[in-house]
Formats: sequence, C-alpha cells, structure tokens
Amino acid sequence: MGSLQIFSILLFSLFLAKCYSQKDFLKCLSKYSETNVTQNIFTPNSPTYTSILEYAQKNPRWLNSSHPLFIASPRKESEIRPLILCTNKIVLQIRIKSGGHDYEGISFRSEYQFVMLDLSNLDEIKIDLNEETAWVQAGATLGQLYYAIAKKSRVHGFPSGVCFSVGTGGIISGGELGALMRKYGLAADNVVDARVMDVNGKILDKEMNEDLFWAIRGGGGASFGVILAWKLKLIRLPEKVTVFTIRRNLEGNLTLLQKWENISHQLPKDLFIRAFVQKGTVSGPVEKLIPLLKQYFPEFNLERKDCFQENITGDAEKECLEVPWIRSVLYFSWRNPNDSLEVLLEKTIPTHKDYHKGTSDFVKAPIPKSGWEMIEKLFTEEERPQMVFEPFGAKMEEISESEIPFPHRKGNLYNIQYFVSWDDNSERIASQKIAWIRKLYKEMEPYVAKSPRTAYLNYRDFGLGANQENYSYSKAKIWGEKYFNANFERLAKIKSEVDPNNFFRSEQSVPPYQLSY
Repeated sequence: MGSLQIFSILLFSLFLAKCYSQKDFLKCLSKYSETNVTQNIFTPNSPTYTSILEYAQKNPRWLNSSHPLFIASPRKESEIRPLILCTNKIVLQIRIKSGGHDYEGISFRSEYQFVMLDLSNLDEIKIDLNEETAWVQAGATLGQLYYAIAKKSRVHGFPSGVCFSVGTGGIISGGELGALMRKYGLAADNVVDARVMDVNGKILDKEMNEDLFWAIRGGGGASFGVILAWKLKLIRLPEKVTVFTIRRNLEGNLTLLQKWENISHQLPKDLFIRAFVQKGTVSGPVEKLIPLLKQYFPEFNLERKDCFQENITGDAEKECLEVPWIRSVLYFSWRNPNDSLEVLLEKTIPTHKDYHKGTSDFVKAPIPKSGWEMIEKLFTEEERPQMVFEPFGAKMEEISESEIPFPHRKGNLYNIQYFVSWDDNSERIASQKIAWIRKLYKEMEPYVAKSPRTAYLNYRDFGLGANQENYSYSKAKIWGEKYFNANFERLAKIKSEVDPNNFFRSEQSVPPYQLSY
C-alpha cells in the first residue's frame, strides 16, 4: 500500500509541475509579446492540437510517445522571440519543426517537457528573377518552392531533393542531396544568405555572424537557433530535361551494378543516374541523352523513340520522357508528370501510415562482387527493402570539404541510403524491421568509408550514437565526426559562441566545445 501511495504522490507532483509550467509559460508569453501571441499556442486540450501533431509526424512510429506541452504555430516571425525567451526561462526544451521529416522524429518528440515550434505557417516565398534569387521562409516546403519558381520562369530551378513535402528550413540546413547536385552542388551550396533567430531572440544574417552562416548550411540549423528564412541562388536550366527509368531485376544484373559504381561518378555533370529501383535524369533534351547512354551504358538499350511514348505502364522495362524541369520534380516523386502542379502544394495528413527506418553510408572504393552478392542475399530476407545509390563526382568534387559543414566531397564515389518500411507498427514487427536494417548496415562495414565510417545528417540515425545527459563534446565526437568529419570541432566552437548554455539541444544536436569531459 505504501508503494501505491508513493506512486500516487509522484503522479500528482508531475501533474502539478505540468500545470505550473503551462501557467508560467503563458504568463511569460504575455509579458514579452506586444500582440496576443497565445492565440497561436495549442495545448493537448485544443481542438487542433492533434491534427497539427499528426501532420508533423511524417514517420508515425512515435505517434503514441511523448507529446509536446504546447504546440506553437506562429504566423509572424516576431512571435518566435517570446517563445524562445519563455521556453528558456521556464526551463523547457524547444523542438523546431519545419516539415517533420526527420528520420528520428526529433522535431516532434523528446524525453523531457518541451514546446514544439511549428513553422509551417511561415511559408512566404519571394522570387527575384533579375537577381536570380529567392527568399524562402523556413516553413515553406520544397514543393511550394518549386511551384513558386515554375510560376515565374521556365528556365530556372533549384538543386534540392525529390520529396516535395519536406520543409526547406530543416532539409537545407542538413546539406540536401538532389538530382542536380553533380552539376550545381547541394542545396546548401546554393544558399547566399539567411535569417536566424538566436537564443536571445535576436535576428542575425550572414553579415552579422559569418561563422553562424557557415554552420547552418549543412551543420543542422536547430543546433544553433531558429532558421527563419533562406536566400537561395536560383540555377538556370534548359527548357526541357530528360528523365528516364531502366528496370532490371537485381538477380542476374550484378555486373551492371558494378559497372555503374565504377563510372557513375565520372560521367559528364549533366548526367545523373541513381541506382536501384530509382530514376535518372539528364539536364538537357533527348538528343543530348541518347548519345551519352550509348557511350556509357549501351546495356540500357534506350532509343530516341522510347522518350516519346504515351501511356507507359509502371512496370515497363524502360521509360523516358522529355519534360520541363518542374515536371521532372513530379516524376522523381512517383507522380505522373502530367499531374496538376498544384499537387506540389499539398499539406494534408496522409491516410496511409508508413512506418520506416533509414540510415546511410558513403562509398570511396567500388564494392567487390562478394559485397553485391551479400546485398542480394539479405534482400531476400525482407519484404520491402531499399538501397538508394546516388553518384557524386563532377561539381561535388570541386567544392572543398570545409566550404560548408557537409564534408563528403572529393574521393566519395556515391552515397547509400538504406531504407525499410512497414505497415504494422506493433513492437514485434517494428523490432524485426529495425533488426534487419541493422544487420545490413553491419554487413556493409567492409565496403564503405572508414576512419570514420561516415553518414549523412539528413538520414539521421540514433544508432550511430546520441548525446548523454551532460552533452559531453568528447562523447558526441563519436557520432558527430561521422556526419561532419573534422568540421565537427568547428561546429562545436561556433555553438559555444552563439548558444553557450546549450538551449537548442536534442539527442544529436552539436554540443558546446569543451575539453574537460
């Protein structure tokens, strides 16, 4: 009976602490706000709280885990300052959500009491074609950005990813690979300015803090402050690009995969070919593509006539389309390229729950036949396995590994994304799926980059390591150098300057630089 009373008192104490936190937080907001900022603050009792949270959780594995004490969905950038000041004062954590696609869900979950800062209402985009730039607020999705560019120009674009529901605030701050990176570099390579709110509620740009500007372009913005907006350099593209898919069974085609990994990084920068049930693209018309493929991959047997077929089925051995760049965005997102461009603006809660786990590697030497045979064998053990191989070289080799925090440049042949998904999120099924991807990751160790074994921040994986309760820099180096190599030390020193008390923190945030522990 005594233990039951202690448990009841503990629950009651936690309830009181939560109530006082809510009351103190709202009181603090009123003190620091010139307007009624609380109208965009939602508690678990608010009618829209659940829908905002469900939309945020693009990977719903943690739908029933820790929930935020408040969800703040500001409609003006000025509303964020009191949120930062009061969250800090009340000793709550803050988690920043742009699109909600983080592979480990750190934008919408925490072991501690926290406020989720939902930036999705801050989605203004201003295109300046004379300057060939765009100012994009952090809550805008890639789809909104692509749509806005296409409405202004047929010959401009931006080199970023293929999932158009991803938020620009988070994805660009991780570097961001994409189908145009071999010609134009990463998304983060094409950021020319930014607005960031620091721990004191002050808005900084490139001129006010060049070190911070360096850190947020590939180092993960949420470690340093709140990304408010990016100024992006638009790229010039031909009026038509050519996208194509060549389908082959894994069994019996290992030689073709080996050929791909030996030459894909050496191809002309206009040609980007992803391997494994993925799509390829060339920056130009069909007449440019066909000679390149005949020269480098005659095995594809792709002819000019293949690129002008109609009603291609989803299981066709080969397909090829000559389309405007914006239509290639739809193609890479598994949409019909002829769909209305308005699909790029969708912000709906998915009716189908897709649970998933991902991780990554970089490869510096071709995988021998034995490695490909191991992959082929493990793929027979899983229902929905995926490995995506994205070639580097060209522009990616021309940029220094210290130009921005993303260090994976010269010497890297390609990146690997490992991915597995499932429909039943029971503990038994989820554990099986995660165990499979861990097994694959372990078996790949002899074939990938070493000392350290490297990884890509936007495919975040807590299996690489996580911060301890004291946020030790020396312990964080274990996983931090996998993402950033030698750049991790500079990131930690910048963190010490802009956020010395480590207010902006998470399981894999950059900690302040310290040598004492």
